[in-house]
Order: sequence, then C-alpha cells, then structure tokens
Amino acid sequence: MEALRTGDVKAEGIDLDMIVFESGREIFDRMVGRREFDVAELSSSEFISLMGRGDCPFVALPVFPSRVFRHGYIFVNTRAGIRAPKDLEGRRVGVPLYTQTAAIWVRGHLAHEFGVDLDTIRWVQGAIETSGSHGRPHAPPLLKPVALEINASGRSLEQLLAAGEIDALIGSRKPPMLAGGDRIARLFPHYRAVEREFYLRTKIFPIMHLIAIRRELHEQHPWMSASLYRAFVESKQRALARMRYGGSLSVMLPWLMSEVEEVDALFGGDAWPYGIEPNRATLETLVQYMMEQDLIARAMPIDDLFVPLPGASGG
Repeated sequence: MEALRTGDVKAEGIDLDMIVFESGREIFDRMVGRREFDVAELSSSEFISLMGRGDCPFVALPVFPSRVFRHGYIFVNTRAGIRAPKDLEGRRVGVPLYTQTAAIWVRGHLAHEFGVDLDTIRWVQGAIETSGSHGRPHAPPLLKPVALEINASGRSLEQLLAAGEIDALIGSRKPPMLAGGDRIARLFPHYRAVEREFYLRTKIFPIMHLIAIRRELHEQHPWMSASLYRAFVESKQRALARMRYGGSLSVMLPWLMSEVEEVDALFGGDAWPYGIEPNRATLETLVQYMMEQDLIARAMPIDDLFVPLPGASGG
C-alpha cells in the first residue's frame, strides 16, 4: 500500500486521502460502526458476517492486504500440562474477540487439523495486553450460544495466562510476556515448520483483511471499483519489486534476500495474490469455518462476496 500512500501510484479518477492507523481494530470499528471512510481495510470475517446477515453496507474488492499463518499464535501456560492441541479440550482459553478472523482460523485449524472438540472449550474474551475489551466491534451476534465469558478481572489476558487462571491464549500477535519468563510458551514451538507443511498440503495462506467500499458510494460510482483494484495491484507490484531489490534492503532483516528466494520458490513468485481465483480455496475454507462456528447460516458462493471486476482473476 506504500506507493498509494506516497502518491507514486494513483487510482484513475479518484483523489485518495490515505489515513494510516497502527491498529486494524480501530479501522474496523470506525468503518463498521460509523461509516467514517469511503474505502477501508476491513476484517474479512466481519465483512462476511455482515454479508451473511443480508444487509451489508459495504461491497468488497478481492484485495487482501493482511495474511498471516496462525499456528504460531496459540500460547499456553507452561504449567497447565498442555502438550498437544487435543489437550486444549475442557480448558479455559483466552481470545481477544471470539469473532476475530485470527481466532476463526485457529479454531478451524484445531478442529480440522487436530480433531479438537471446540464445544468443550470455555472461552474468555478480552484485550491481551490491557484490561477491558479489544476494541468496540460491531460484528453480528453468533447464531448459536457458545461457552463465552467476558474478562472482568481487571487484568489482561496475558496476565491471566501467566497466572494460570486461563490455560491458553489465541491471539493475533505475540504477547509481550512470552519473552519475559517461563510461564508462557507457544503450543507449537517449531510453528514455522508446521505452517510450511500446512501450506504445502493445502495451499492455504490465511487471509485476514480485505478492502471494503461503502455500498452507496459504489452504487453511485460503479467505475471506482475497477480503478481502485488496478491501483492496488500496481502498488503491490512496486512493493514486490522493492522487496526483491538487493542493493539496499527494504526492511531491517539481515537475510531478507534469502527469505525472498525461499518464499518465491514456495509460493510460485507471489505469496500475496489478489483476485478471486488464486484465493478461492483459502476463502472457501474461511467461509466453511465461519459456518461451522455459527457466525453465518450458510456457506455463500465466493464470487458473491466481491464486486465483479473484468480481468481481475488474479494480480
């Protein structure tokens, strides 16, 4: 997205005013709750939930600016006796938001990859690093009740995990306490190998976010979607070219070029494809997980989720 932010790439016919936030949650809450933006990065599960309800105020582009493998984001109390995923059954597990895309992916992996009975888990919802809630989400309610309690302890989820008051934690990022002692550890210490094997077997690189446009704006100016899509694709291509330039590294990773070569070989040159077709299996899996976890009533066709874009099979 950087070339769009700097203005090096422009969307034809559109004067973009890009606002950058550190927290995705803030963007989602302001977009869904108050429609503050014309176009915004949005939680993919939140958008799909709204589409499933039938009155979604947004349309979506098949542009996916955030993707993260999730096996490495399951953390356990080292004294809880959890050695394998099945050991999570019957436990209290913290989660920032039960409806969060990251949590949906993790639960789906646990159920499908490791046979975990999710119905036995008692979920505790709250912020990981502070007390209180994780943002002010506006996702539609669950279709069926789950064993979910709100953390009202006055402490953060990571503090509860370190104290053994919850047994495990599913997060969208690493809790700071992981680096500060021996009370918290990853369920999968060698998570990169697990995630690599998962990708080689399934070709799924979990999608977290997509691009949403206010529906009324899209209906007033339907040409905007194609213009924005072309701009997002060009901006991504420039980012890929910059990342692959070895004369000066684009980020502060000493072995970046080695990583780039490994990723290119594994993902066929582009780990971040846009468009529907190269992402169909990943999107279908997310929709399946959401239906199984009672966030949506039925598995809607993937093509129905996105604005039709001639020639946008991938990019």
